[in-house]
Amino acid sequence: MIILNLILGTLVTTIGFWILQGTASQSVVALWAVTVGAFLWWRVRSITELWAWATLLLGLESFAWPIQVMIQFKAVSETPSQDEMETMLTAVILGLFSSVFWIAFSYGLFKRAWGPFPGPARGASPAGDSPQPASRKKSR
Repeated sequence: MIILNLILGTLVTTIGFWILQGTASQSVVALWAVTVGAFLWWRVRSITELWAWATLLLGLESFAWPIQVMIQFKAVSETPSQDEMETMLTAVILGLFSSVFWIAFSYGLFKRAWGPFPGPARGASPAGDSPQPASRKKSR
C-alpha cells in the first residue's frame, strides 16, 4: 500500500513541478520525479509521513510560482504591461494562498505522523495533569 502512495505522491509533486516550470524539458521533469521518489523512499516510514512530505513540497512549489512569474516578466521588460501586472497579482494571491494551505496541511500531517513532542506542556503540572481551576484549589 505504501508503494502505491509513494507513486501517487511522487506523481503529484512532479505534476506540480511540471506546471511550475512550464517549458522545462522532459529530462528535467523526469530527474525531478526520480529525485522526489528516491527522497520519499529513503525518508518516509508511514503513509502519513509520505503525504506530509508531498504536501510540503507542493507548498514550496506553490510559493515558488509567483516568484518565478515575477522573474520571467522582469527578464522580458523593465516595466511590465497591465496584463503582466494582472498575471503577477493573480500568481501572488493564488500562489501564497495555496502555499500557506499546503504547508499548514503538511504541518498537521507531520504532527500526526510524529506524535506529540516530548516534555511537559506550558502550564501543566509535572504529572502531566492540567492545572486545577482556582475555585477548586484549597487555600490555607
